[in-house]
Amino acid sequence: MTISKLLIVDDDIEMRQMMANYLQNSGFMVYQGANLADLTHYLNEKQIDLILLDVMLEYENGIDICKKIREEHNVPIIMVSALSSDHHRMSGYAVGADDYVAKPFNSQLLLARVNAVLNRVQRSPSLLHRRDTATYEFAGWTYESRTREVFNAKGVLIALSQRELKLLQLLLANPHIALTREEIIEAMDKQEGDKNTSGQVSKALDVLIGRIRQKIEDDPKNPKLIKTVRNIGYMFSASVKKIEHG
Repeated sequence: MTISKLLIVDDDIEMRQMMANYLQNSGFMVYQGANLADLTHYLNEKQIDLILLDVMLEYENGIDICKKIREEHNVPIIMVSALSSDHHRMSGYAVGADDYVAKPFNSQLLLARVNAVLNRVQRSPSLLHRRDTATYEFAGWTYESRTREVFNAKGVLIALSQRELKLLQLLLANPHIALTREEIIEAMDKQEGDKNTSGQVSKALDVLIGRIRQKIEDDPKNPKLIKTVRNIGYMFSASVKKIEHG
């Protein structure tokens, strides 16, 4: 089994060491750096599988670094920051971050987010949801993937089309991860052989998202569950509890 190599870039030595110790004990190989020079060195010398990048370094801005790295590398990047507003999160996603974790955080949560991003890279979203038979619970709602049924907080069955159900399951399988339109379209249409142009399909996806929001959001015009990530795509923002069935 291949051991994933992580790079932590943070100028706070104690925070960096704490993260490194926990992730090493969780089975990862971890490298550490404090700035862009360190990050560049490890990217050039090691096969890094994921970067944990602090937003506020002593003399550098993590957002700018992320944007620079994205010009040459596709390595997954999780931004780590004490700035936790939606505005700051979206700034990270806009420059290509795969996820955004706010300080202070629970170490188990950090581990879960690292695993989620690595799984996303190693397996396409279509694989994550195509064979799924779990139950998902989110914001009082329940989605039964075995029967493909959605129930609201009052236990009322909400009717969704087959295409809406497929999209919802894809989003639920990738919570808190900004998925590009291309990733979503590929995951949904790969087996169907969709031959539409990218522009037509992208517009159809936006319409489909709008229909789902009308059915599951309290205020579809101000969605809290399925959020638009500017210049990227969409993200399911609620916490999701996945119950596996044997």
